[in-house]
Amino acid sequence: MQRKNRFTSSNIVSLPRALSKLGFCSRSQAEKLILQGKVFVNGKQETNSERRVHLKNDNIEIENQKIIPSEKVYVILNKPRGLVTTTSDEQNRKTVYECFPKENFPTIFPVGRLDKASEGLLLFTNDTTWSSHITEPKNKIEKIYHVHINCISNEQLLRQLKNGITTSEEENLSVKNVTLLRLGNKNSWLEITLDEGKNRHIRKMFEALNIEVLQLIRVAIGKLQLGKLAKGKWKFLTEDERGMVY
Repeated sequence: MQRKNRFTSSNIVSLPRALSKLGFCSRSQAEKLILQGKVFVNGKQETNSERRVHLKNDNIEIENQKIIPSEKVYVILNKPRGLVTTTSDEQNRKTVYECFPKENFPTIFPVGRLDKASEGLLLFTNDTTWSSHITEPKNKIEKIYHVHINCISNEQLLRQLKNGITTSEEENLSVKNVTLLRLGNKNSWLEITLDEGKNRHIRKMFEALNIEVLQLIRVAIGKLQLGKLAKGKWKFLTEDERGMVY
């Protein structure tokens, strides 16, 4: 019988990915720690970010602290407008982590992102398998947004959004579904469903039509809804709620 190549195992990963999968930090943060000489593998300092390690067999330490797999944590946040979705920001802007306790809180990472001006449902976890399933484009997990625009919507606009729009960057973007929620005197609220999520997807479409987005709120991922969770508040997801995003 041919011996299985050890590098085909799902337990064999790069050192930065190992630190991420173990729930210690993000891959970008891990790369910095490795370059700073703070990471040790089996007692030896490791400064090569491409080093492959075995999640179960290799002993990984950060400055003499052994890295033990974290308990899996799943969180939903109602993201307020004005926060950036990142663990840290080079421009010193406030991040989504402003919403979480500063002490005695597990290390978690965003599942996808919402831009600074957008609001609503944002997920966090230290379970990379769960996160990858949600963000993998081929899985086509639906995401629903309520979008406030500065014009009166009509059937022509709804058809344009569904049929697709070419942006100034020559991207061809479309929505899976769009319906009118309500009309004001000079503006409209639309409900838009995407099953893919390119950067600033919805905003780019409206920019191409010279329509201003006044407010953009994500209200659902899969069957998981934002519900009555207050702005800036978070909660741990139950097992049933975790399954709703599949």
